[in-house]
Amino acid sequence: MKTSEKTAEARRCLRRYHTENKTEEAPALLELPFCRAIKTNQDLLPETPWTHIFYNDFWGTLLTHSGSHKSYRPLCTLSFRLNHAIGGLNPWSYHLVNVLLHAAVTGLFTSFSKILLGDGYWTVLAGVMFASHPIHTEAVAGIVGRADVGASLFFLLSLLCYVKHCSTRGYSARTWGWFLGTGLCAGCSMLWKEQGVTVLAVSAVYDVFVFHRLKMNQILPTIYKRKNLSLFLSISLLTFWGTFLLGARLYWMGNKPPSFSNSDNPAADSDSLLARTLTFFYLPTKNLWLLLCPDTLSFDWSMDAVPLLKTVCDWRNLHTVAFYTGLLLLAYYCLKSPGVERECNGKFVTNGKQNANGHSCHSDVEYRNSEIKPSFASKVENGIKNNASQRTQLPSTENIVVLSLSLLVIPFVPATNLFFYVGFVIAERVLYIPSMGFCLLITVGARALYVKVQKRFLKTLIFYATATLIVFYGLKTAIRNGDWQNEEMLYRSGIKVNPAKAWGNLGNVLKSQSKISEAESAYRNALYYRSNMADMLYNLGLLLQENSRFAEALHYYKLAIGSRPTLASAYLNTGIILMNQGKTEEARRTFLKCSEIPDENLKDPHAHKSSVTSCLYNLGKLYHEQGHYEDALSVYKEAIQKMPRQFAPQSLYNMMGEAYMRLSKLPEAEHWYMESLRSKTDHIPAHLTYGKLLALTGRKSEAEKFFLKAIELDPTKGNCYMHYGQFLLEEARLIEAAEMAKKAAELDSTEFDVVFNAAHMLRQASLNEAAEKYYDLAARLRPNYPAALMNLGAILHLNGRLQKAEANYLRALQLKPDDVITQSNLRKLWNIMEKQGLKTSKT
Repeated sequence: MKTSEKTAEARRCLRRYHTENKTEEAPALLELPFCRAIKTNQDLLPETPWTHIFYNDFWGTLLTHSGSHKSYRPLCTLSFRLNHAIGGLNPWSYHLVNVLLHAAVTGLFTSFSKILLGDGYWTVLAGVMFASHPIHTEAVAGIVGRADVGASLFFLLSLLCYVKHCSTRGYSARTWGWFLGTGLCAGCSMLWKEQGVTVLAVSAVYDVFVFHRLKMNQILPTIYKRKNLSLFLSISLLTFWGTFLLGARLYWMGNKPPSFSNSDNPAADSDSLLARTLTFFYLPTKNLWLLLCPDTLSFDWSMDAVPLLKTVCDWRNLHTVAFYTGLLLLAYYCLKSPGVERECNGKFVTNGKQNANGHSCHSDVEYRNSEIKPSFASKVENGIKNNASQRTQLPSTENIVVLSLSLLVIPFVPATNLFFYVGFVIAERVLYIPSMGFCLLITVGARALYVKVQKRFLKTLIFYATATLIVFYGLKTAIRNGDWQNEEMLYRSGIKVNPAKAWGNLGNVLKSQSKISEAESAYRNALYYRSNMADMLYNLGLLLQENSRFAEALHYYKLAIGSRPTLASAYLNTGIILMNQGKTEEARRTFLKCSEIPDENLKDPHAHKSSVTSCLYNLGKLYHEQGHYEDALSVYKEAIQKMPRQFAPQSLYNMMGEAYMRLSKLPEAEHWYMESLRSKTDHIPAHLTYGKLLALTGRKSEAEKFFLKAIELDPTKGNCYMHYGQFLLEEARLIEAAEMAKKAAELDSTEFDVVFNAAHMLRQASLNEAAEKYYDLAARLRPNYPAALMNLGAILHLNGRLQKAEANYLRALQLKPDDVITQSNLRKLWNIMEKQGLKTSKT
């Protein structure tokens, strides 16, 4: 019987089965930003030159690329790279570094508070409040929040250096060393995160309003009359250095601001000037409320988490008015010139003029209750040196309030959309530095009330109220840390604030847990709140595709493309479904369209390039299967040119070798097989295809080693045994070939190609009974495949089961009436049946 006529087709099926790269054809879910900063950031890998960190943004994209976020944080990325070098992607070491950094920042903040509040419990309360504030949870528990914590560390180091500069200015040469430390630490703070540069402005506020105790109406006369040249010089140098850092930063990112999608910052994308203005004025109010009452926190505040203020009648405008009125009144009260004389240390101070040691006085009651320690300092005031030992007073409440307001407001200014639009509505981690000002403000306010009231009961009440507030903050932090224990809890906690984003991310988590129906429900919930989210449409399509619901998957991929025409991964999977459905022309057009999408203004150009490369890879495979090997090679070469660094090229190189094999260009084929093995030494398809080439060129012993190596790499893969069995069959080692065929069919009993070829190999080894078993299994796997039915009929014919053989021949002819081989076999069968007196269907 003629089972051998199907050998070529079987081998093509076998080859196609082995060279498919399913990982690349079905890309993973779209990554969250913190995944991009670490898990998919090529700058963390040891093979990437570390200097790339200084040219790429936080996510690993070239700073000058049009789609870059322009988030230039090389020192933070370097710390991630160090973590990666030590512990890979194990999150434990990353979290440990974050916690240690937060502890260091808390210590520095407490030291700075001591300069303002003195030794005692008020300083301790300020430090504990900062350490336990719930708003810090995202910055400390979220790994990418390290940028804010690291920037704060150098922010405080810079500020403390400037305090030292002020206290030594005019009598010690070391003062300029401290100033140099201020500048260097400010630069480092900016290289951790952009807002770090604002420490220079806060330092200027400290010098003018705390150290020199100037009021608003005294600043210009002081500068104009040159009463204090050292102050003028220091402020000028701070201004120069800040301007230089900002200019260098702008130049390094290509002199262009970043661009963001409308979902990142809906107010920035609003066509209404009124809505933009009202919303932008309201957002600082909302941020202050999160500091004061962090009851509702979320991992994400984008999209519609904070609805736009579209009219002046919106009741939230009252909050805005109250916030700015209170802020201005507080600033005015602290900066206005005093109109009465006060006595300080036996000297009268009139209208804000300073005492001899450069410090203003406290009120009588405040002075008695302030915690003051003796210190010895050599000061210069207006050029006159005073070496006498003195008792240095703490800054007044008004001075500390001014500094606290500057710490609260100035570092937050970059996030206000005042100078450029930012890529978020609210970001809790951005409040890490401003919270220092908030903690100081609350503490100094409580201390002022404590000093002002006379009754001991009220003093005790104020102190314990402050302590209770800190306890509540600590409890909330503990609860919020529970939300950050795993992704599922984190995203569930955010449903109330941002349901679209939270449900979408929760769907990703549930899918990874194989909770398919729950994941699908989560995706649909996300789309209920925001129906045009391309990422969610794509993820839902991918979920449906992986569960063989191809028509529905195509529907959602098309919706995703309609929402975001540049979403290359949606084109890729659409093309794969169409190709598997036999719609080769539609698949070809889809792959071509995907390959032509540019990467300008895309958030993640690396992922886009990977999808484009995969599209070209699949287009080449399509041409390959159609026998257009030259076209396939042309497409593969284009894929190699567009391939990003993180793309795994082994399958692409292997298919290049396959195409050259079909064109009988064996040296070129061998080159690309070797390239595939060099890029991934354990790439099984390359071992198999290279083994076939070695066998073809007469290097039999080498070929056998590659087949055996493939089996060693994965002994559970039936197709490895199948290829080795085919090699043994061609070497006439029939018994060994039969054993390999049985092994392959047992391991991959649900894979038609493997079972079908195993049956053929057993037939070649004259093991007809075993061959019948696997031809029967192959026919059951594909009951409407004519070749399977014809071969089953042939083996039944050989084994004497004539009536069953006739039934399978007839079924094969129903599916393919013009098949000459089946018609010939059936005629021969009828002749035998008639000779044996058996009834046939034709009679």
